[in-house]
Amino acid sequence: MSHKEEHIDTLIQRCLEGKQSAQLEVYNRYYRAMYNTSFRIVKNSNEAEDVMQDSFLKAFTKLHTFKGEVAFGAWLKRIVINNSIQHYRKQLKKNEIALQDIMYKVEYNETSVPDHASTELKAQKVMETMNRLKDNYRISLTLHLIEGYDYEEVSRIMNISYANCRTTISRAKNSLRKKLIPA
Repeated sequence: MSHKEEHIDTLIQRCLEGKQSAQLEVYNRYYRAMYNTSFRIVKNSNEAEDVMQDSFLKAFTKLHTFKGEVAFGAWLKRIVINNSIQHYRKQLKKNEIALQDIMYKVEYNETSVPDHASTELKAQKVMETMNRLKDNYRISLTLHLIEGYDYEEVSRIMNISYANCRTTISRAKNSLRKKLIPA
């Protein structure tokens, strides 16, 4: 049986046995999603790649602590999110992150663009607008709306109170709405 057909539990067991081919298959199955998760937080392709690589290394060295109480992908995603936020905070402290205030409008004629392309352009505009939000708004919205974490999980990840989390997400949504309304 090839690794591509193996169930993740079998692959994890083979990883625990030190099989590098199993580690490579786990990496190949999850790297895109984990990169995207990291990129949405750190907002830099190279840094997201580094965080993702570090997260996989950490996951493989701590694999013995994986209890199977949640899906492996969720466990791995938690590592990536925690590492991404930690990295992002370090970069803020070093003042190495330049604020991206790129303002431009996506202009197109609805009747000349097919529906799927129109939807894609709208989604792109929303993502670009989210990137212009204050950092805590952007991160909280990403975790809540894109990654699917509930308020309690977001509050733990961001190390803020539950009430503060709900307020931050509510304000972030309002800020996003205001920025999306054409002037």
